[in-house]
Amino acid sequence: MAIRPEPLNRSPLPPFGRDPQAVRERLERLEKLMERLVTVPGTNKGVGLDVALDFVPVVGPTIAAGIGAYLAWEAKNLGMSKWQITRMGGNIGVDWALGMIPFVGAVPDFFFRSNTRNLRMIKRYLDKHHPGTKTVDVEARGRG
Repeated sequence: MAIRPEPLNRSPLPPFGRDPQAVRERLERLEKLMERLVTVPGTNKGVGLDVALDFVPVVGPTIAAGIGAYLAWEAKNLGMSKWQITRMGGNIGVDWALGMIPFVGAVPDFFFRSNTRNLRMIKRYLDKHHPGTKTVDVEARGRG
């Protein structure tokens, strides 16, 4: 199994293909947008649209849950099991419920990152069933 390093010059637009590599790249970018768009100064934690949407009561968490459901839909299309999709749905549901707490819901949502959890499940599936899509995760390599 060859591990390919992540390309340095990536297009700003996600790939639109249905092949596992394109799906992986698209979901990685979506997860980054939702969970790690900017880094909080003085910390190593990122904040994305998921936390920002929690400041819009009811509508914001619902939009974030819809985006999370898109990740689960892509996972279903990859062939992941019903059990895995159900677990992903549970993560999305917990994230949505926490976000429904007006304004205060952003705090637990900062720590419970459903999109990151779900992407991790998808990556494990892809690494097992489509090993050619595996890339070196530079961010995770430093944390050992």
